Amino acid sequence: MTDEKKLESDNKATPAVPVTPTKPSTQKKEKEQQPESAKPAKRLAIAALIISIITAGAGVIYINQQNQALKQQVVALSSQLSNTQQQVAQQLESSQQATEQITKDAVNKAQVAISQQQKSIEGLQLAITDVKGRRPNDWLLAEADYLVKLAGRKLFLEHDVVTATKLMESADQRIATLNDPSLVPLRKVMANDITKLRSLPLLDKDGVALELISLQTQIDKLPLANAILPEAPEEVNKEVSQNIQDWQSNLKTSLNNFAEHFITFRVRDGSAVPLLSPQQHFYLRENIKGKLETAIKATYSEQEAIYQTSLKVAGEWSQTYFNQDDNAVKQFQASLEKLSKVKVDLKYPNKFETNQVLSDIIRERLRREVTTIVTEDK
Repeated sequence: MTDEKKLESDNKATPAVPVTPTKPSTQKKEKEQQPESAKPAKRLAIAALIISIITAGAGVIYINQQNQALKQQVVALSSQLSNTQQQVAQQLESSQQATEQITKDAVNKAQVAISQQQKSIEGLQLAITDVKGRRPNDWLLAEADYLVKLAGRKLFLEHDVVTATKLMESADQRIATLNDPSLVPLRKVMANDITKLRSLPLLDKDGVALELISLQTQIDKLPLANAILPEAPEEVNKEVSQNIQDWQSNLKTSLNNFAEHFITFRVRDGSAVPLLSPQQHFYLRENIKGKLETAIKATYSEQEAIYQTSLKVAGEWSQTYFNQDDNAVKQFQASLEKLSKVKVDLKYPNKFETNQVLSDIIRERLRREVTTIVTEDK
């Protein structure tokens, strides 16, 4: 193509020459010039072909490289997509489990709330039925039951026999007010319990305690005993004889009589009460007060052994260290002797038979009345 263009340009550049008949020699020259002008065109074509082949090969190589890179990217994207799908699946599964757990918890709470409400409704229904089925005088039975239980607490916990007896009598009066013949067996049982209470010995704990406190205040005023010595046997004074032969015995007797004015020695049989120092006086009185205080505590706790031991020790100390000829001491010991005869440990009943009988009657009446009302509602 380029050669032709060159030829055309050459032709254009040369002015037109009138055609004249040529000779054979000139035709040969033209034939020799044509092959020389075609060689550059072939070279150019070959070069272009080589360049195109190289370019095509490079393009193929580049395209292959791009395909490999794209394949690697596709594989990486596929792996990322698979991981993402797994993560999403795990998140969905955990979310589903959490949702199911929350749903179960909500359902359980709702069921518990419904159950509680159902129980509350049933309780209210029973309460309404109880109110509808009560008789006008049934409150007297409930009051009697309360009084009997209160009497039991007073007797078993506080050992207050008087108050327990009064409470049982009040409960019996409530039952008598009902004027119901069906309650006669109940009143018989109550009468037995009241009789047992009345037969119990009454222990005035406050009275015993106050008397012991009064004795404590008297201790500081009681006179102590002085030192008491047993009587010494009467000694016979020996006299000097008139016989000269007894000069040795007479000399001995004279010396003994003379020595008795300086030293006196007597033999006594029996024990002597020693004198106490002022400090010992204080400790003695405080110890006796402590024994009486122990007796007061034992009175309220009904500990017979401790009570008797405390009074016994206080009495022994009083007899040993106080003046037995004083009227105050005699009165003190007489009071201790009187209190030692009091029994602070009493035996009480284990239970009231009225409790069970009265509870059975109330339960039976309530069941019967509720059944009757339910039947009427149907």
